[in-house]
Amino acid sequence: MAEMSAMNRKLIQSLAETISKQVEHFNKTEVECLIREFYLLLGEPPAVHGRTAGLDRGKFRSILHNIFGMTDDMNMDGVFRVFDKDNDSFVGMKEWIVGLSVFLRGTLDEKIKYCFDVYDLNSDNGVSREEMFHLLKNSLIRQPTEEDPDEGIKDLVEIMLKKMDIDHDGKISLSDFEKAVREENLLLEAFGTCLPDTKSIETFEEHVFKEKLLEQ
Repeated sequence: MAEMSAMNRKLIQSLAETISKQVEHFNKTEVECLIREFYLLLGEPPAVHGRTAGLDRGKFRSILHNIFGMTDDMNMDGVFRVFDKDNDSFVGMKEWIVGLSVFLRGTLDEKIKYCFDVYDLNSDNGVSREEMFHLLKNSLIRQPTEEDPDEGIKDLVEIMLKKMDIDHDGKISLSDFEKAVREENLLLEAFGTCLPDTKSIETFEEHVFKEKLLEQ
């Protein structure tokens, strides 16, 4: 993208002023850096009049893959769905910042809700046997064996239900998920990777915040 014009700079500063009051975990300067990064990734300057659509599913998934090392198709789609709050098939600039606040710096409470929403494939407030089966089948590295791999996954689903379905209704509710994760934090990403690892977060933040701060 060409050198940012004075008008664009003013626009970004004004957007950052507003958004930093509405989002947790980032200060105004960091929000400004994230807005700049959003438009760099989008490949177009901020729109003074009218609204920029945002990052489509393909672009967003390539960010998850290239920047945060994610490889699981189903969970990348889930992360896109959770970021895309208004369900318009684009992650807009504010959705990007709100999503990243949990993705990069969320509290355990925020991450529990976020991971649950990623795993709740049909958004019906529960993770069913079928959803667990699809998530596990998609995320496990399968070794070629003579046995039917689906049977092994079905067994794993039953083990997970036994461990996490606290109210025994045959699916995992948010309340079930929260209780299970509080007892055993490793269960946060029980059905596949949907959060970045520490190294990816550090690399991204260093790139976006440190370099941008030096430019100012």
